[in-house]
Amino acid sequence: MYKLLKKEGRAKRGEFHTVHGVIQTPVFMNVGTVAAIKGAVSTDDLREIGTQVQLSNTYHLHVRPGDEIVKKLGGLHRFMNWDRPILTDSGGFQVFSLAGLRKIKEEGVYFNSHVDGRKIFMGPEESMQIQSNLASTIAMAFDECPNSKADKDYVISSVERTTRWLVRCRDEMARLNDLEDTINKEQMLFGINQGAIYNDIRIDHAKRISELELDGYAVGGLAVGESHEEMYDVLDHVVPHLPEDKPTYLMGVGTPANILESVERGVDFFDCVYPSRNGRHGHVYTNRGKLNLFNKQYELDERPIEEGCGCPACKSYSRAYIRHLLKAGEMLGMRLCVLHNLYFYNTMMEEIRNALDAGSFASYKRDKLEGMSESDN
Repeated sequence: MYKLLKKEGRAKRGEFHTVHGVIQTPVFMNVGTVAAIKGAVSTDDLREIGTQVQLSNTYHLHVRPGDEIVKKLGGLHRFMNWDRPILTDSGGFQVFSLAGLRKIKEEGVYFNSHVDGRKIFMGPEESMQIQSNLASTIAMAFDECPNSKADKDYVISSVERTTRWLVRCRDEMARLNDLEDTINKEQMLFGINQGAIYNDIRIDHAKRISELELDGYAVGGLAVGESHEEMYDVLDHVVPHLPEDKPTYLMGVGTPANILESVERGVDFFDCVYPSRNGRHGHVYTNRGKLNLFNKQYELDERPIEEGCGCPACKSYSRAYIRHLLKAGEMLGMRLCVLHNLYFYNTMMEEIRNALDAGSFASYKRDKLEGMSESDN
């Protein structure tokens, strides 16, 4: 259940009540694709840095170790020792990114595993069954993610199929939640809005899926090649047509600037690999922009990554030491940078929520962007 606590313009401040705890929104979900954050980050670390939600990937966990194995081990929460909410994406984006290995039909998608090449079929029912076996808190509907610049006629037919698939997902989830051996009988379902950068298609699709009264709604198919301005334009047009009394999730986004702009447009949920991926390459976020710790200027720098930061890296180590670790190829260097970046994102979301509570989000956003000088792009 989603509770809208406050609004500032179109920006929303809410609480999302789930079987695994209450999520304070706006929220950034830390991405653990295969039930782990890349960079040697444990679930104990996630708790320490203020993570509310962990996101894992349906397709990857289906391929390895196998969702049936996860179910036998008690579900994803027990498997990875995480007692807070987990969102699993449907596998749709991964399936459709395997462009040379797939064949789309009305029943679903036939494709080859990226691990061993074996043939796999996934449709709406299969995606729901996998996610039910994983027993995540929130399951995502199985959709097609067309290229953001795809031909309009193709996008229309793709979105129509995604709508038909969504109804099948909803019906299958209702069936699965009633089964005796289902681990999480209160699993929630989010639908996904598609339509590339065609606002008329997006708006029509948003209206149609809103009628299904799902637990939440995502805007998918963005951050896949279009400009930031095009993405913001889509949000300006589409978010007003999604239910205000349900969470709105912008999938795969993004930079701190992207998040601030999207919160202003009414988005509640975010996820992105940027903080962990950038961290593994020595790129760290600060309130004064992004630093590349491989740079020689940090060789003798005894300051933490950011003064006043409460993350495990900044509390104990200098830029010079972390740079040494990165240059030496030591995993600890990557781990400390990932921890710092995730802490930065989680802390920024807390600051956003506090600003919305105080009615000062507009000034917070302006000051934050000015401080970072847009150097996170």
